[in-house]
Amino acid sequence: MGISARELAAATPAARDRYVDLLRVVSLGVVVLGHWLMAAVTSDGVGNLLAVVPGLQVVTWALQVMPVFFFVGGFAHALAHRSRPGYADFLRARLRRLLRPTMVFVAVWGAAALLLQAAGADGGLTGVALRLVTQPLWFIGIYLAMVAFTPPLLRAHERYGWGAFAGLAGAAVLVDVLRFAAGVPYVEFLNFAFVWLAVHQLGFLRADGMIRRPALLAGAGLVGAGLLVALGPYPLSMVGMPGEKVSNMAPPTLALLCHGLWLIGAVELLRGPGARFAARARVWRAVVAANGIAMTAFLWHLTAMLGVYGGMLALGVRLPAPATGAWWAQLPLRLAAAVLLTALLVAVFRRFEAPSPVPRTGGSGPLAALGIALALLGILGLSMTGFGGLLEGHTATLVAVRVTAPAAVAMALAGWFLVDRPGRPRP
Repeated sequence: MGISARELAAATPAARDRYVDLLRVVSLGVVVLGHWLMAAVTSDGVGNLLAVVPGLQVVTWALQVMPVFFFVGGFAHALAHRSRPGYADFLRARLRRLLRPTMVFVAVWGAAALLLQAAGADGGLTGVALRLVTQPLWFIGIYLAMVAFTPPLLRAHERYGWGAFAGLAGAAVLVDVLRFAAGVPYVEFLNFAFVWLAVHQLGFLRADGMIRRPALLAGAGLVGAGLLVALGPYPLSMVGMPGEKVSNMAPPTLALLCHGLWLIGAVELLRGPGARFAARARVWRAVVAANGIAMTAFLWHLTAMLGVYGGMLALGVRLPAPATGAWWAQLPLRLAAAVLLTALLVAVFRRFEAPSPVPRTGGSGPLAALGIALALLGILGLSMTGFGGLLEGHTATLVAVRVTAPAAVAMALAGWFLVDRPGRPRP
């Protein structure tokens, strides 16, 4: 029998930084809510509310909170690696609760996709769902990269401090110069690493108490992002928009890095009241409970949303045009239904996220590195291909390479095996 959230909350050491855990829960919750709000679903397909009402794109400057989650990840990874310094052991400890629920999600949707396509029932909203449900997996892929690069980048941080962050940020600047000023092809994809790893590096700085002027960080980031959007080729939206020539998200840009700086500075400014709020007994129990299911909820939240819209269409409920008065009036009902369906899916699949002991094995570092590379490429590839067109060999481009969904799944499975393979117990 597992330990309850109440028992875990009661056993929390006094020295634990509860504000970090609160930030993790809130940032993922905001991402889920943002996806639900942006979905402009009609009987003809799925659009984006921000494209329907461009004036709303400014809200992404507050609601695009993935930088906060990756910042918190850097903080946690620094502490975790220092307590478990072996590379293979560190990877297994950090990735077991991430890859296991992810691969269950992939297996369930892959089997459903094959059955639906074989039955010829993969059209309409079902076909859209098969393409869309894997898109959030890009986040898992990026997170895998952060875990993989933690040991060398933590060493760089311990030696150079802010200089290590400056090196990554400078590389992101250079990539955008080569992309926009020199027109170098494919160079922009390097910023998937440089931008997000720079944000992650800030988590190392926080772990060592080196972010001492959060107001300066927030102000510099906000001014920088504003100037880049006003004067440069960067769009206003901090999330991807359909049909746009330049996206701040895919691949990330210098504007998104500045946006991350302002958000991280802002949450650090709120650290005092946030820590006091997280220290309340009821709040902390809720945070502990939410952290125990956060990844499962994230993986299945789009499934729940599309299930709600599918159920409405099946019942003959009219879907009003996006952003109309009727659409806004119906929004609370849709959100409540999505929450309930997500809760049901979490109840079914949460056991795959449950923590389990990870013994120190002294496993092979090179094999673990190969495993995480395969898992990363496989999951990123699947986020782009989706599950549509499995039997037709549908492909998508991962950087400059064409990849199919079956090939992506095979890479992810092989990587998971290599990372999570049992080794010889260490005395």
